[in-house]
Amino acid sequence: MVKSGPRPLVAGNWKMNGTTAMLKEPRLLAGMLRDIKLKCEVLVCPPATLIRRVKSVMKGSRIKVGGQDCHWNASGAHTGDISAEMLKDAGCTSVIVGHSERRANHGETDEMVSKKAKAGHGAGLIAIICIGETLEQRKGGKTLGIVSGQLKGSLPEGATAANTVIAYEPVWAIGTGLTPTVAEVAEVHTHIRADLGKLLGEDGAGVRILYGGSVKPSNATELMGAANVNGALVGGASLKASSGFDISTAERLRRRVVGNW
Repeated sequence: MVKSGPRPLVAGNWKMNGTTAMLKEPRLLAGMLRDIKLKCEVLVCPPATLIRRVKSVMKGSRIKVGGQDCHWNASGAHTGDISAEMLKDAGCTSVIVGHSERRANHGETDEMVSKKAKAGHGAGLIAIICIGETLEQRKGGKTLGIVSGQLKGSLPEGATAANTVIAYEPVWAIGTGLTPTVAEVAEVHTHIRADLGKLLGEDGAGVRILYGGSVKPSNATELMGAANVNGALVGGASLKASSGFDISTAERLRRRVVGNW
């Protein structure tokens, strides 16, 4: 039974950004965090081409490396795809699945996301399952229903607090500079927590629920203070070590254990 709450996680999603010239950023971040007593885990999810290089430049640090997506099959005729086993072999500990950009641009359904999460679990990876509503859905008062449906449809059999993280990312806030109010974030996260209890029983209390969507140093502390927010999934701000440091050391993350950098 979870007594103190899940340990926060700050995960950086580089998306389709980065070449070897960017390796100075994770190296710098590792150095900046070396002597900090963090109360959160830090994860960097670079493009697949940089996974081994990023892991190498951060060797000896507490920062972990993850993948941005995976196929649900372990191998086969899937040109351009990458399997969870390949990510594990490259040194990843986690994989993002169901990001809104994958759902919108690649037509991924909840069923597909569930299969990818299950594949991640099978390879020994933590699956970071993304869910969230569009602006039209929010304006229509459908946010909680949409989030509940995505969660139920994307959560695979065998999901536990140890192998699964949920990331709530309102689609309309990703990369736009717009963010929900702290009260709105708390409402959705509390709703997700209740749903996790229904789906996973007692273990649902230990699943980390991240907030994502225009997270940056200027709003990280406030957002991380919302009820049932256990960290952040950060996009654009994760490309700079200085921003990654500021978000990872946000005051409330350092003080609170309850609860694509």
